Amino acid sequence: MPDVWIGFNSRDRQRYWWRTGILMLTLAGVMVAMSLTTHEPGKWWWVGGVGVFSAVVVFSTINAIYGRVLLTARGLEFRTFVSRQVVPWSEVARIEKRQRVSRSGIWWDLRVVRAHGRSLTIPGTFTNRMTDAELERKQAVIQKGWSRAVGG
Repeated sequence: MPDVWIGFNSRDRQRYWWRTGILMLTLAGVMVAMSLTTHEPGKWWWVGGVGVFSAVVVFSTINAIYGRVLLTARGLEFRTFVSRQVVPWSEVARIEKRQRVSRSGIWWDLRVVRAHGRSLTIPGTFTNRMTDAELERKQAVIQKGWSRAVGG
């Protein structure tokens, strides 16, 4: 089986960068508004708390945008800014499409459910499109690689 990368293409990466930029501007606006309108002595704790929360959210989003998975004959190699992890095909119980509902809409992503241990979200697979051909293609490629590896 040739190695296959699963992740966002440049068009989707750019689209999520725009969303991240809007989110960053919104959070910066909240911080500025808090610092200008609050006259309490402890306001800087709140502004700092929002700043730290904003940094975590933005870093998490960038990590999700640039994270990828390499499908090899051995298994799935997860690669993000903060971690590297290999999940052998023998540990994979199933690949599932997960739906999450939030105030901003409905989101889908792919997860690797392991036989033992926690399930992992596959980076580069989240979308808010109800019918996303690219997500379906990624799921089919992962399923095919898993089937080949376990001989099924």
